[in-house]
Amino acid sequence: MKTCTILGLETSCDETAAAVVVNGRDVRSNLVSSQVKLHAKYGGVVPEIAARAHIEQVAPLVEAALAEAGIGYRDLDALAVTAGPGLVSSLLIGVTAARTLALTCDLPLVPVDHIEAHATSAALAHDPPPWPAVALVVSGGHTSLYLVRDYCDIALLGQTVDDAAGEAFDKVAAILELGYPGGPVIDRVAREGNPRAVRFPRTWIDTPHFNFSFSGLKTAVLYHVYGAGQKYGSVAHLTPRQVADVAASFQAALVETLVAKTVAAARHAGLTNVVVGGGVAANSALRSDLQSACDAAGLRLHLTPLEYCTDNAAMIAAVGYQRFLRGETADLRLEPHAGLLRPRRKGDKVAK
Repeated sequence: MKTCTILGLETSCDETAAAVVVNGRDVRSNLVSSQVKLHAKYGGVVPEIAARAHIEQVAPLVEAALAEAGIGYRDLDALAVTAGPGLVSSLLIGVTAARTLALTCDLPLVPVDHIEAHATSAALAHDPPPWPAVALVVSGGHTSLYLVRDYCDIALLGQTVDDAAGEAFDKVAAILELGYPGGPVIDRVAREGNPRAVRFPRTWIDTPHFNFSFSGLKTAVLYHVYGAGQKYGSVAHLTPRQVADVAASFQAALVETLVAKTVAAARHAGLTNVVVGGGVAANSALRSDLQSACDAAGLRLHLTPLEYCTDNAAMIAAVGYQRFLRGETADLRLEPHAGLLRPRRKGDKVAK
């Protein structure tokens, strides 16, 4: 069987990533340059700072990814790049780099949807791929449920109408003065707290649709800590144990909602496979509680390995391989898009 070697590039937000993947599954290198330290003092991603860091990192990271894989540009069969969604200023750096390489190396250029890559990232560790499946994509910018029939056949089931789960983690971490990024620190602090100490709201947990809303949960935490109608202040009036209890109770409310909606979506679709991707998929409580719920419901959970949960280029190269096989390439006029590359309609007929 002829091998197909893909170089993947990912610059949708604040992490520069490059990877070499053979035949869509064999990850030869997967490098990520994090910008967490650059954005930490701002409590979130600053687009201009992110774009400048991508400019500095993308070329040396590509060289390092090729070196780790033990290949050169002539060994590549195609380039896959995140073309959306994300920050346009960040996406533009990756797309420009990919266009330049495609021109100079005479290689096909394959645009990849960042969310589709997260939705199918679990397949990097599961052979054969677990399709059809319900996929939970949960990250700093996205919280959505999809029906995945195949790598290139994905239908939207529901999504957040306000804050994404990762955004809620960041905001609650800011309320509790725990630092940035919020997801990992709340996950860590919550282990010392009581998840039943405070009963925070579980929005739409029993409704028949599959949309999410976390803005009210974030506000409930704010009012619990500072009082109704108050804004951010100091948490000096809370003991470390109280901070841990609030973190654990918030996390429990958010995770319970994600788990309940995901299991309900799988039952609605008549499917037995569940996959999870995105940065928040690394959360230990989500992974544990979703596994327990899937076991109880007779569902098979396929967790994305931790190294492929956060933004990475291996998942971009993997989807790029599938699209390349289908002849879905772009010319050198490829432009990034802040939104989804292809609209995914709600209400698509569910395959059983």
